[in-house]
Amino acid sequence: MTGRASATIAKGAERPPDPGPDSRGRVGTDRGAVTVEAALALSTLVVFLALALGALAAVAESVRCVDAARELARLAARGEPERGRAVAARLAPDGARLDLTRDGDTVSVEVSTELVAPLPLRIGGRAVAALEPGVDGS
Repeated sequence: MTGRASATIAKGAERPPDPGPDSRGRVGTDRGAVTVEAALALSTLVVFLALALGALAAVAESVRCVDAARELARLAARGEPERGRAVAARLAPDGARLDLTRDGDTVSVEVSTELVAPLPLRIGGRAVAALEPGVDGS
């Protein structure tokens, strides 16, 4: 035998005392560290999820703006700008701004909306169409 002493704790015996501070001055176990790490991980996950959902919402609103601009440009090029505005208003997000300009033999449309109300972020879509023959250029 090598003379090793094995320390086993008998059933019902007390635990050995805490070894005291280590070389860094920390005492005992790191109780609560897992809770803090879990709280940080969960809050990071929530922030990431909110940003991902915000990005998806921004893409969806942008697609709606592009669709509305395309329809307004197409109908204005056919000579039906008022009908185009009605259709575009239904397709565009709530509170969107519709700008229709006619330049020579083309019409251009820009549809834009605020992404988040308190922040000055705007997204939008743009479309250009050539006037069809026989449509009044005025």
